[in-house]
Amino acid sequence: MTNSPNGSISGSPVRTRQQGIMQKAFNMPKVKTNSSAKKRFKITGTGEITFQKAFKRHILTKKSKKRKRLMNKKGTVAHANTDFVKRLLRLK
Repeated sequence: MTNSPNGSISGSPVRTRQQGIMQKAFNMPKVKTNSSAKKRFKITGTGEITFQKAFKRHILTKKSKKRKRLMNKKGTVAHANTDFVKRLLRLK
């Protein structure tokens, strides 16, 4: 190798590794949670799945106080439906 007039070394270039470039590999597609289910259901610390009760948004004048009060409480998903809801939430 010889020195060029501007002071750099000429000769064969040295290959350097480029950052941020990865080899393409086939990746499995990501498993997506059902968007509507994640908005409607919550998991409690004990593992129960809860949801908000329906019919509490409007037309409340004709409903009794007791009925509206019971709709304030969280509902729990029945045992028959837990497998289905867990599959929507990708817990099973």
